[in-house]
Amino acid sequence: MAQIRMVIIDTNIVIEIFKNNNQVIHKCIELGFDHLFVSDVTIGEFFAGTLNKNELPKIKKHIERFPVLHINEDISKAMTQLMEQFCLSHHSHVGDMIIAATALYYDIPLYTLNIKDFKHVPDLKLV
Repeated sequence: MAQIRMVIIDTNIVIEIFKNNNQVIHKCIELGFDHLFVSDVTIGEFFAGTLNKNELPKIKKHIERFPVLHINEDISKAMTQLMEQFCLSHHSHVGDMIIAATALYYDIPLYTLNIKDFKHVPDLKLV
């Protein structure tokens, strides 16, 4: 498989890498670890899942390996439109729609294990 230039990874991918899920790690190697990016939302969600103070430094070190695609005004507006369009019909969550809007803004694919949370978003490329 040819490597993709950039891929945004969903929070569940970051978590599975942290848990040493071989299948996810293999896919990330296929995509090229140097091409994987996260959203600000993913960092926040990953920190929110911290179990205790001892785990926090490990989580910080793990998440720092990924470059961050920061939220800007255009991404924020796109998220708002996606929420308006899909909050009722697909029960979309703000975090997911920020990640989707970020992928759309940068015109890059999203790697997620939760395809159902994103498959309804027009023009969003999923890995």
